[in-house]
Amino acid sequence: MNECKMILPRSVFGRIRQGILHGGLPAESVVSSRRFSSISELHNWCNKPPVILPNICRVGNSTQKGLLSKWLNRQICFSMSQVHPVSFAHSKQGLHEDLTGIYEEIRSLLRTDIYKLDQMCHYYFDGKGKAIRPLIVFWTSRACNYHNVGRSFVSNEQKKVALISEMIHIGSLIHDDVVDTSDIRRGKSSVNSMCGDRNAVMAGNFVVSNASCLLSTIDDTEVTSIISHIIGDLVRGELMQQDNQGHFEHYLKKTYKKTASLIANCCKAAAHLSNSDAPVIEAMYQFGKNIGIAFQLVDDMLDFVSTAENLGKPSAADLKLGLATAPVLFACEKFPELHSMILRRFQKPGDVEFALNAVHNSDCLNETRILAKQYCDYAVNHLNKIMPSVERESLADLTQHILHRTR
Repeated sequence: MNECKMILPRSVFGRIRQGILHGGLPAESVVSSRRFSSISELHNWCNKPPVILPNICRVGNSTQKGLLSKWLNRQICFSMSQVHPVSFAHSKQGLHEDLTGIYEEIRSLLRTDIYKLDQMCHYYFDGKGKAIRPLIVFWTSRACNYHNVGRSFVSNEQKKVALISEMIHIGSLIHDDVVDTSDIRRGKSSVNSMCGDRNAVMAGNFVVSNASCLLSTIDDTEVTSIISHIIGDLVRGELMQQDNQGHFEHYLKKTYKKTASLIANCCKAAAHLSNSDAPVIEAMYQFGKNIGIAFQLVDDMLDFVSTAENLGKPSAADLKLGLATAPVLFACEKFPELHSMILRRFQKPGDVEFALNAVHNSDCLNETRILAKQYCDYAVNHLNKIMPSVERESLADLTQHILHRTR
C-alpha cells in the first residue's frame, strides 16, 4: 500500500483553523493522517457527504491535492454552519436579497403603450405577494451551483426562470379569477371585477406571452421544453378541477397540474442550468413537486380556518364554487352523504352549509395538515441528493414555513 502524503496549502489550513476557532471543533478531530491504497479510494472518500469535518489526510501529488481541495471547498462551510448557528442564520438572511427588484424588472418587461393593458398587467406585481415561487427558484439555483462548483450564486439564466415562474403564476391567477368570477384577490378588487372578463383574459394572455418571450432569451432547448410543459398542465388542471370526481387520486393529479407543476418544472430548469447531473435534476424536480402539493393542501385547509382578511379572498371560496378539496374529501369518511353533494357541485340549497359543518365536525383539517406534512417530508428527503449548504437548509426550512403559514 502506498501512503499518500501532502502538506496542506496555507489557505486550506487557514480555513480549517477558522473552523476550529469559530466552530468549536477540537483540533484533534480535524488534523490527523489517513492511508489510501489508490487514487480511486481517495476520490470516493473525498466525495462522501460528511456530518462534521472528517480527519484530514496527507496526500502527495497534484491530482490528490486537487481532490482533497475540492472536498474541502465544498464541505468546510457546511461543517461550520452545523456548529455555529449564529453565522448560519446571518447567511440565510442574505439569501432573501435575491428577491430585491424582481417586480420592477417584471413591470419593465410588461411595459406597453396601451394604458389599460399596462395598468392591468402591473396590478399584481406590486411586491405584496408571497413570492414563494421565485424564492424557491433562487434557492434551488444557489444550492445546485454550490453542489456543482462549490460556490453559491444565481446565473442570469436562472434569474430569468425565477421571473418566469412569477409571471406565469400571476397570469394564471388573472385567468382563474375570470373562470371563478372572483371579485377579490390579495385583499383588493380583482382585475376582472374592475376591467371586465374580456380585458382580464387579454391581460393574463399578455403576461404569459411575455414570460414566453423571456424564456426564448435563455436559448436552451431543454429549458424551453421544461417550461412549456407548465402551460399545458395549467390548462389540463383547470379542466380537471371543473370535473369533480370525489376521490383523492383525481384531486392530487389536479393539484399537481394546477399548482405543483409550475414549481417542480422551474426547479428542474434551474437545476439543469446549473449543469447538474440527471439524479440531481430529478431530485430538484421532485422537491418542487412535493412542496407544491403541500402548498396547495395547506391552502385548501386555510380556506376553512382562516379569515377572509388573512387570505386576501373570501373564505370557503372553493366550496361555494362547487369544488371539493382535501378537507371535504377527508370529511367524506365520516359523512358519506357528501359524495352525492360533490358530484352535484354543492348546488342544492343547504349543501354548502352541510359541507362546512361536516368539515368542522370531523378530523379532516388535521388529516389535511398531516398529509401536507408528509409531502413536506418527501420534499426534504429529495434534498439529500445535493451537497449540504446554507441554501439546502433554507429550502428544507421553507417546507416548515409553508406547512405552518396562516395566509
